[in-house]
Amino acid sequence: MKTLKSDTILLRALEQTDLDLLYELENDESVWEVSNTTTPYSKFVLKQYLENAHRDIYEVKQLRLVICVAENRKPIGLVDLFDFEPKHNRAGVGIVIFDRDERNKGYASDALKMIADYSFTHLKLHQMYANISEDNNVSIQMFEKLGYVLAGTKKDWINSEKGYKNELLYQLIHEKEF
Repeated sequence: MKTLKSDTILLRALEQTDLDLLYELENDESVWEVSNTTTPYSKFVLKQYLENAHRDIYEVKQLRLVICVAENRKPIGLVDLFDFEPKHNRAGVGIVIFDRDERNKGYASDALKMIADYSFTHLKLHQMYANISEDNNVSIQMFEKLGYVLAGTKKDWINSEKGYKNELLYQLIHEKEF
């Protein structure tokens, strides 16, 4: 079973050549609210991050993969596993399609399906979860369409420019036991 490649996209490990891509994304203030970022990243810090990106998910408790269009291998986004907890067989998932021209083409849904298949097959996860701002209707619809279920609301969780917002917790529980 191939879990990291489909007819439309592939998920690949970070490479040293992704430095400019990461620099642009991590310093894009429009995504800081969802990434809990408050200050810019230097290329030096991101280069160090890339030098350690090969480290095992069991050691660093996270995994970041680049989403590429299968046809031309063009990088269009990132999908992250974070807060990986092998004892409880769970991890958080986050996704961003940074190439605005590639949004609304189904790539994010495909990437989330693929990372779930990978996580349930290779990491033996029992569940995945996503934290979504209550006003991010596109993400809410996408995660619900993929089977994620609203598990709770974190009240006044995000301090935004417009005031406090709630954050919704969505879970995808894998029914198959290993």
